[in-house]
Amino acid sequence: MTNPHAGEVALVIDGEMHVLRLTLGALAELETALGEDTILGLVERFEQGRFSGRDVLALIVAGLRGGGWQGQASDLMRAEIAGGLPGAARIAAELLARAFTPPA
Repeated sequence: MTNPHAGEVALVIDGEMHVLRLTLGALAELETALGEDTILGLVERFEQGRFSGRDVLALIVAGLRGGGWQGQASDLMRAEIAGGLPGAARIAAELLARAFTPPA
C-alpha cells in the first residue's frame, strides 16, 4: 500500500509490487544521473513531453531507491515492468508530480 501524502507510488516489476518515493537523496542522485543543474529541468521535460527512455529509467531507479530498493539500473534492463514503457512513463510522471505537489 502506498501513501500519496508521502509522495509514494506503486510499480509492479516482475510481478512484485514496489513502493517508489523521491527522497532528497534520490532527487540529488537523479540530477547527477541526468546531468541536470536542477530537477525543474526534468519536470519541464515531462510537462512538455520531451522525456526519453533514459529519463524514465532514471526516475524509476531513483524512486525505487527512495523506497528502499538496493538494486542497480542494470537490474531493470530485462525486468518486466507492468504497463511496459507507457506504464513506466506514467509512473515516472506521477512520481515527479507527487514529489512537488501536495495531495488534494
